[in-house]
Amino acid sequence: MNDTNHKIRAAVLLATSAVLALFAVTRAHADTGQYTVVAAAALDKVIDNVTTWLVGLLTGLATMFLTIGGVKYLIASGDPGEVEKAKGALRSAAIGYAVAILAPGLVSILHKILGAG
Repeated sequence: MNDTNHKIRAAVLLATSAVLALFAVTRAHADTGQYTVVAAAALDKVIDNVTTWLVGLLTGLATMFLTIGGVKYLIASGDPGEVEKAKGALRSAAIGYAVAILAPGLVSILHKILGAG
């Protein structure tokens, strides 16, 4: 019965995460009725836009790995092999968050090294 409870909790957590992610994506891409011209005046602006986009992508992926790791940990039910897989997913999430946090600083250092900023 305990194993069944873990699986039910994991399924509810996964379904809730999926619904929240879907809601966030649809709200982020809602049509505002205004048209935006996608053009950049300088290379610095392009690099800043790409950096912002990549940080968002890394954060999204890290959140996905965090959710997967949490669900795997709940479903593991004490199985050492499954617990290690869950810990690996949680480590991947931590690395993803760290890279996302450090990305703007790394781009800034690259600007200075290349003499672009």
